[in-house]
Amino acid sequence: MTKAAIIIERADVSLGGAERSVQELAARLNALGVQTAVLAATGTPDNPNATVLCGENRAKRTSFDTFRQALQSHLTRNRYDIIHSALPFDFADVYQPRGGSYAEAVARNAASYDNPAVRLYKSATSRLNLRRTVLLNAETRLCRPQQRTIVAALSDYVKSQFIRHYRLPEDRIRVIPNAVDVRQPPDPAQVDALRTRILSQMNASPADQPAIFLFAANNFRLKGLAPIIRALAILKNRREPRPACVAVAGSDNPHAYRSLAADLRVADRLLFMGPLPEIHTALAAADAAVLPTFYDPCSRFVLEALARAIPPITTRFNGAAERYTDRRHGIIIDDPRDTRALADAFAWLADADNRLAAAEAIRRDNLEQNISIASHAQTMVELYRHIIADRGSRS
Repeated sequence: MTKAAIIIERADVSLGGAERSVQELAARLNALGVQTAVLAATGTPDNPNATVLCGENRAKRTSFDTFRQALQSHLTRNRYDIIHSALPFDFADVYQPRGGSYAEAVARNAASYDNPAVRLYKSATSRLNLRRTVLLNAETRLCRPQQRTIVAALSDYVKSQFIRHYRLPEDRIRVIPNAVDVRQPPDPAQVDALRTRILSQMNASPADQPAIFLFAANNFRLKGLAPIIRALAILKNRREPRPACVAVAGSDNPHAYRSLAADLRVADRLLFMGPLPEIHTALAAADAAVLPTFYDPCSRFVLEALARAIPPITTRFNGAAERYTDRRHGIIIDDPRDTRALADAFAWLADADNRLAAAEAIRRDNLEQNISIASHAQTMVELYRHIIADRGSRS
């Protein structure tokens, strides 16, 4: 039996999509006969599926070097056929950067600021972030010609980043698209209750026939909430026959965005719901999903929407846009700052005929199967076998 170790910094699914993805992948690999251990610097005491190497302190980040030393100590005492890491450790057989390349993340984070002077400042001072600089340097070393680590890219977008920033040869990259574990459909009663709550808090009623778009993110700036608000203002001035409303799920501070919405007189079309424990219930309560992100290697939120035949709106800077066809399954925008294009996308999916046709196309084209964690895990197993066979041929 193949024995694999998957390395992640924090084994806590409440922190976000990367942590949840690793847990889902490990479970699926085990089901496929790969004995899988999750090795984490920190984690939660109630997570029995991970080996925590640096304690359970969730409040403090573990340094890259401290975690590296703990890993190397563990690996001298435990044998694995495959070392699969979400962090850029050059001793790994597989590097799966859940956040894409650090070089691209730095560039796109700077691009997400409205003020050009701030964008320039963020770009120029990016190296002052010590932790990110350590990881960027480690990623650069991992991509050197003498290394053999295979980069498992979550999308073609991520593949292009490693070619562009590090000149990594294509034979050291495998595109294994991001995926989600599609759970059972949410409770219809909970869905109805949530939709009723959203309409009530927006002072709307079913008779008003508003189209509800769900936006879910914990970084409102990077994921494009400000362009959404500006697009809503354009729509309001157009007096579209069916109003578009946006329910915002996430833990970021909404203050600046409430102010922007009030200034543009669209506060009545925006509802801040805070973090939601079950995003699939919120998706089922919405008509469409929207994420006009400045950067996302391959958004789980958009994949979750597609898995439930909920048409999405996103941008070319999201690897998940590769998983569907523009104007067939949803909308893809070239530039997150193009608020007119975003307003047009809202209007297109607010139209019931367009939205239902997109949902039917998602089902007909079987997109759910294409983004399933089962398919992702099977392709990962094939990569593991290739690496083991190649290692055997060289020994």
